[in-house]
Amino acid sequence: MNVQFKKGVLDLCVLSLTAWEDRYGYELAVAMSSKFEVAVGSVYPLLNRLTQEGYFTTYLRESPEGPPRKYYKLTPLGHQHLMELLREWRTFSHAVDELIKEGVER
Repeated sequence: MNVQFKKGVLDLCVLSLTAWEDRYGYELAVAMSSKFEVAVGSVYPLLNRLTQEGYFTTYLRESPEGPPRKYYKLTPLGHQHLMELLREWRTFSHAVDELIKEGVER
């Protein structure tokens, strides 16, 4: 998949995956990788930035498979940002679909 396509939607994907359930970084990377290729190392800087912007809080939880894991919890501000990104995405993707139909499916 085109790198520029992915770059533009990773925030939306991470925020969406944490909307109903707190998640840890590797878990998010695996979930996204099941749909498109994502380097695990690219998820952590994204999570750090979103946390600094106030969209996540973090906490540690014991893990049965090793050291404690850092979980990311969506804040009310993060939820609001997610809803804004979803509206923008739906508008954008609808417009792109229309242009594709107009150009390719003539």
